[in-house]
Amino acid sequence: MALQLPSIKPSFFKVPKFSDASSRGRSSVLLVSAYSPSRRLALLHLSTVLSQSQLFDGKAQQSVRAEDSEVESYGIANVSDPNDSRTLDDLLEWTKKDKRRLLHAVYRVGNLDKTIKFYTECLGMKVLRKRDIPEEKYTNAFLGYGSEDSHFSMELTYNYGVDNYNIGNGFGHFGVAVENVVKAVNLVKSKGGRVTQEPRPSRSGNLRLAFIKDPDGYEFELLEKAPTPEPISQVMLRVGDIDRSIDFYRKAIGMELLGKRDYPEYKSTVALMGYGPEDKNTVLELTYNYGVKEYDKGDGYGQIAIGTDDVYKSAEAIKVCGGKVIREPGPLPGINTKITVFLDPDGWRMVFVDNADLLKELQ
Repeated sequence: MALQLPSIKPSFFKVPKFSDASSRGRSSVLLVSAYSPSRRLALLHLSTVLSQSQLFDGKAQQSVRAEDSEVESYGIANVSDPNDSRTLDDLLEWTKKDKRRLLHAVYRVGNLDKTIKFYTECLGMKVLRKRDIPEEKYTNAFLGYGSEDSHFSMELTYNYGVDNYNIGNGFGHFGVAVENVVKAVNLVKSKGGRVTQEPRPSRSGNLRLAFIKDPDGYEFELLEKAPTPEPISQVMLRVGDIDRSIDFYRKAIGMELLGKRDYPEYKSTVALMGYGPEDKNTVLELTYNYGVKEYDKGDGYGQIAIGTDDVYKSAEAIKVCGGKVIREPGPLPGINTKITVFLDPDGWRMVFVDNADLLKELQ
């Protein structure tokens, strides 16, 4: 997740467990696969928004740019009627009580078997599910450290014939907890992996870390920590206005601000957002680099999925907070899993997934 903390007093910091990397301009990407309305695709549909043909005939990039250009001012909608105000307050209060958690991130890879081999042999992940969809010319695989009903997972998407992607500079990295960072790095080297930063103490001095890249160039921060129930520690996104993003993620998405620090010497500010303590849950690291308002999202990032008990209320909260819902809430064609898709203030795509429907899909 992050940034190494220099020995400075934070402007606000509740959880002193930042690592080190947001200000270094590194990039790693989360992606999305597309869906077709077929019952047998089941949970794979949860990561879909565009058809595979749209994604790779150039229309996808136009769509992404169009969506980004439509990201307007984000803030709580004006409410003049006192009753509407109470309704708004109730809705925002509900987002805090809703049973939410980060489910998975989606990104594209150029060689699925090679990537799976790297994740399982070098990072110790397990293949949770894999499915080939020849009629749509793509294959999906879910990997992680535990069952999807209680752990964060990575959804890898391989599109037939596409062997590389532009990662862009908007996505930073995935953070993965390891017990011994030196051993982890040596293992990566022995398997032919790329180490971009050798093991070293964090500037805060509370842990050791290193950086590696997977076969597609997505960066992973290896964080030396005690055993944790969720080894996938963090996902880093770069944003153009840190206070705007914090406000949106707190109110519309119902996350807690777990920590925030400003680094004037690195010209950046970092905030941790999530649904529980950093040492037990996957969290988002939002990084603002002074003066940078926009980033290249490349053609790999897809979306991050979030569980909710009510996609309809979740979509309404996004709207009243000034967010843009790009897929209205409802069941996916061919299956009963209800979702809604939206963009955050910077145009990062997110999807809410109905908790009960997800459990049915996993059974």
